[in-house]
Amino acid sequence: MNIEQEYIDAQALLDGHFLLASGNHSRRYLQSAKVLENPKRAELICNALADMIKKSGIKVDTVCAPALGGVLAGYELARSLGVRSIFVEKKDGGMELRRGFQVDKGEHILICEDIITTGGSAMKAAQAIEALGAKVVAFASLANRGFCKREGSNIKAKPECKLPSDIPFFALDDFTFEMYPPEECPMCKEGSVAIKPGSKS
Repeated sequence: MNIEQEYIDAQALLDGHFLLASGNHSRRYLQSAKVLENPKRAELICNALADMIKKSGIKVDTVCAPALGGVLAGYELARSLGVRSIFVEKKDGGMELRRGFQVDKGEHILICEDIITTGGSAMKAAQAIEALGAKVVAFASLANRGFCKREGSNIKAKPECKLPSDIPFFALDDFTFEMYPPEECPMCKEGSVAIKPGSKS
């Protein structure tokens, strides 16, 4: 699957001057909600991701996503894998399992995001799940921003990556956009103002 083309077709690969959650600026931005708003496209993309995971031989009992961004991707991936879908929500700087969801001791959990940058949210989700006795066996996302090493990629993990090196990370492709600290941003120097296109804008 050409995941970049899917983002382009969904008008979800944006060009401009963007303020990222990290505080850095970038000329490009991935808006995964636009890709996933079409159920058929979401199904095809998550089927491709599920095939990678199935081929690895990893046993997955449940897919868990950090809310809100990972919920749609997590649900579709769970459906493709034929397993249960749950999600965790933010609380006091971390994540918490609510809404009657439960996990069993030793249950094999895959943490799914729409996009993984450094993996910070995914790790908070993993910590919440493991605190309840379940076992995180893999991480997955539609797209990898290039800070963490995914299975099948030649890109090496950068120091900013928070995902553990001993647990596999699956994604359909790497998107390594250049990012700038605000004081070094060439768009700012040209007089452009960064916009924040994400869910927190």
